[in-house]
Amino acid sequence: MLTIYDTTGTSLLKHDDTAAITADTVWFDLLNPTKEEDNRVEDLLKISVPTRAEMREIEASSRFYQENGASYMTGFIVHNIDEHTLGSSTLTFILTGNALVTVRYSDSKAFPAFLSRVERGDATCRTGAGIMIGLIETLIERQADLIEQIQDRVDKLAKGVFELQKRRTRDTKLDALLKGIGAQGDIVARVTESATSLERVLHVLKNTAQERNCDGKIFQRIETTDRDLTSLAEHMRFLSDRIGFLLNATLGLISNEQNQIIKLFSVMAVMMMPPTLVASIYGMNFRHMPELEWIEGYPLALGLMVISAVIPFIYFRHRGWL
Repeated sequence: MLTIYDTTGTSLLKHDDTAAITADTVWFDLLNPTKEEDNRVEDLLKISVPTRAEMREIEASSRFYQENGASYMTGFIVHNIDEHTLGSSTLTFILTGNALVTVRYSDSKAFPAFLSRVERGDATCRTGAGIMIGLIETLIERQADLIEQIQDRVDKLAKGVFELQKRRTRDTKLDALLKGIGAQGDIVARVTESATSLERVLHVLKNTAQERNCDGKIFQRIETTDRDLTSLAEHMRFLSDRIGFLLNATLGLISNEQNQIIKLFSVMAVMMMPPTLVASIYGMNFRHMPELEWIEGYPLALGLMVISAVIPFIYFRHRGWL
C-alpha cells in the first residue's frame, strides 16, 4: 500500500492521487508495496526502491549508501509490542530532495502514533528529515514502553523463582519459570539489536543532514534521541544481566531439586538393604535350617526386618539427611 502525504507546515494531509506531486509532498510511505507501487515511486522521484531481499542484507554497504542523490538508511525494528508475540522486520528510510520515502513490510503502530503526534503539534513535519527523526523518536518511545513491560515481567519471574519453596503451584513450576525467563531474554536480545540498528541510522542521518544543510533543530533532536538510545542501552544491559542471573538461579534450583530426589532414593535404598538381607536369608530353601521349626520364627523375622529398617531411618533423621 502506498500512502503519500503533503505538508501544510504544521500537519500532514493525505495526497490526492489525482493531483500532481508538488514541493509540499514530503512523505511516501510504502507498506507491503506491490511492484506497481514501487515503480510509481521510482518514476515520481527518480530513485530505486530496494526490494525486501535487499533490505534484509546485513552488510553496512547494503544498508547505508547514496544513489542518484538519494540517501538510503535501513534499520531493524520490533513491532507488535502490545501483543504476546513480538515481531521484527527491517525499515528503510530514503531521503531524496525534501521528501522521505519509507519502505516497510510490517504494520508497526509507531507510524499511526507518529501521525497522532503531528496532529497534536508534538512533531514537526516540514521536511523529510524532520519526519524521519520524528519516526525514529516514536520508535524509541515504543521500545521504552516495551522495556518497561519486560521489567515488570522480570520482577514477576524473580518473585516466582525466589518464593518457589514457600508456595508450589502450577504457575510457579520450575519448567514454566525457565520458559518465561528464556522468552524475556529473547525479547531483550531483539530490542537490543533494534536499538543498536537505530543508533547507526541516527549517526548516518546526522551526516546526511550536515551534507544537506538541514535546520539546526534537526541536529538537536538527533543528539537528544541518541542520548535516549544510550540510556535505553544501559537499561537493557541491566535487564540482560538480571535475566542471566535468574536463569542461573532457576537452573540451580532445578539441579538442587534433582539432587534431593536422588538423595531420597539413595537413602531409601540404604534403609531397605537390611530388611532385604533378612528376607533373603529366610527365603532360602535349604533342608537344614533350625529356624524353620520355630513357632515364633515368622513374627521374629518380621520384627527383625522392621527394626533393621527403623534404625537407619532414625540415624538419617538425626544427621539431617531426611
